[in-house]
Amino acid sequence: MSTSSENLIAGIPMRKVGPVVLAGPDVAGEMLVPLATFETPLWPSVERGARVTARAGGIRAVILDERMTRSVLVVAPDAAGARALVEFVREQRAALADVVRGTSRFAQLKDMHIEVVGHWVYIRLEFDTGDASGHNMATRAADAMLAWILEQRPECAYGSISGNYCCDKKPAAVNGILGRGKYAVAETIIPARLVQRYLHTTAEKIAALNQRKNWVGTALAGGLRAANAHFANMLLGFYLATGQDAANIVEGSQGFTLAEVRGDGDLYFSVTLPNLIVGTVGNGKDLPFVQDNLRELGCLEPREPGANARRLALICAATVLCGELSLLAAQTNPDELMAAHLRLERS
Repeated sequence: MSTSSENLIAGIPMRKVGPVVLAGPDVAGEMLVPLATFETPLWPSVERGARVTARAGGIRAVILDERMTRSVLVVAPDAAGARALVEFVREQRAALADVVRGTSRFAQLKDMHIEVVGHWVYIRLEFDTGDASGHNMATRAADAMLAWILEQRPECAYGSISGNYCCDKKPAAVNGILGRGKYAVAETIIPARLVQRYLHTTAEKIAALNQRKNWVGTALAGGLRAANAHFANMLLGFYLATGQDAANIVEGSQGFTLAEVRGDGDLYFSVTLPNLIVGTVGNGKDLPFVQDNLRELGCLEPREPGANARRLALICAATVLCGELSLLAAQTNPDELMAAHLRLERS
């Protein structure tokens, strides 16, 4: 009989789809992308997006920013004490950066943002974390910084190591505004003839649906910094296959899809993921199947700290684009989506 202390592996169906073709500027080449999911129609859908984008010359992807965050809560004696603490923290940034460096050879303090509510002081700390997604590295650094602050300011008291201003695994505007994880953009331009042949639709129909569904529909629903059809599907499959913390799809799925008609019916299509949280080292990355997947994606090579994680994020963004494109194309045609699910799931 098994006990609750045993480490068991949950078997989730996984398939490698593609090839997904990246055309630079930072990653170029074609690769089969692993996706672990129970929603098996996702595999042929992403594969269709990969097929048409490959024939169009590939997907270009860039990282605009990267940082991992943790917010600490300090309780000041009163509002004047909160103001004094804020001034002290800002003045002591160099000393706090030294504290961070003492906790890890990779962690670096990148920025701080502070909010005050009454006499409660929330300090959002932002770090570079190398090839790790950085949850534990950021928490360890924040722990040390909080202890140092309280030692220097004994009139203040511990509130929490995480004050929810991070904001970790919860939908929030702050991550998109200030950044959490990798800020990635993937884009492609697909000629009109390829849109018609492989997606059975037109650029005009996809652009119109994207505006009506992803932008206006999401606004009506009260969506928070998001305008997309199903980023979460691709993110979950990719995260599980590459050893990521799957709960980070909460903020990861807060992103934007852009579709425009170019020239004589060509389609410009892009996905923007401001909160893409992935790493190539750390917890979960030592499982044999994860190691195999990361190695095949070229994300375990000897590179400068952070380069492998950035490569993984770019591949992930390209994969999201493929799945998003395919689903939106299907939804421009009546009955296509349901017919595909019935055919694929029942087979």
